[in-house]
Amino acid sequence: MVPAATVITVSITLFICLVLPVIVYLVYGVKNKGKGVWTAWLLGAAGFFVFQILLRIPILSVLSMTSWFTAFAAEHYVWYCLLLALTAGLFEAAGRYIAAKLMGKKLTYVRGLAAGLGHGSIEAMVIVGLTYINNLAYIIMINTGSFDAVIEQTAALGVDTTQLLMVKESLVSANPGIFLLAGYERVLTVILHIALSMIVCYFVSQKKDIVGVVACVLIHGTVDFIVALVNGMAAEYLGNVISASLAYIIIYTFLTAVAALSVIVIRRFRLRWATAA
Repeated sequence: MVPAATVITVSITLFICLVLPVIVYLVYGVKNKGKGVWTAWLLGAAGFFVFQILLRIPILSVLSMTSWFTAFAAEHYVWYCLLLALTAGLFEAAGRYIAAKLMGKKLTYVRGLAAGLGHGSIEAMVIVGLTYINNLAYIIMINTGSFDAVIEQTAALGVDTTQLLMVKESLVSANPGIFLLAGYERVLTVILHIALSMIVCYFVSQKKDIVGVVACVLIHGTVDFIVALVNGMAAEYLGNVISASLAYIIIYTFLTAVAALSVIVIRRFRLRWATAA
């Protein structure tokens, strides 16, 4: 049986990643009715979806099936992390930039914030939300006994059941807090995405496009690189030099600090926009 605590934490994260973004979208849109918030949110969401889901991730999936790329990742993990971090920053900055250019002269603080919300929200919904729908479905199946029936039927067909057993074990034995951390991480990440979109939108409005895009790529890339590097330090890639628990503490402390700095950036750009107007 999957513990009740796990059911609760999975449900909370699912709410954070799937339901909360819609609520925020509706509340923010109604509060700023007539200010182009709906369109800005959708442009921000489209920027992430096109450049990450439709372009970058499929490219990486194809590369991961090649022997030279998997060898590169295993033998040069730090460079591999840097590559992933910079491409994430570059592709997503391209999406933010196009969204900002499409808004053109209609760029405002309110729309820049909405674009960041859209960007971060769609990432939470697609990357984490859909995964947690599966997790909740598996939990229900495990607790009702139907998952064991699936395993038995699969084994009877002569198909390897290793993956199914691993899924069950991970849900039954995992610390419930791990699932809640995923939701907390999404909240922190959305705040960062708002700040990054704000940077791009503000500098585009000031006709300093390159400054905004470069700053966005570097900040995003640095954050992703540090997180990936710390994860690698708790794995065989970098010799298991720290424990998984310590890696979690470092990563979430770092992301919390980044989110706090992002709030400061968002507030500063609000003042800048007001001054520029």
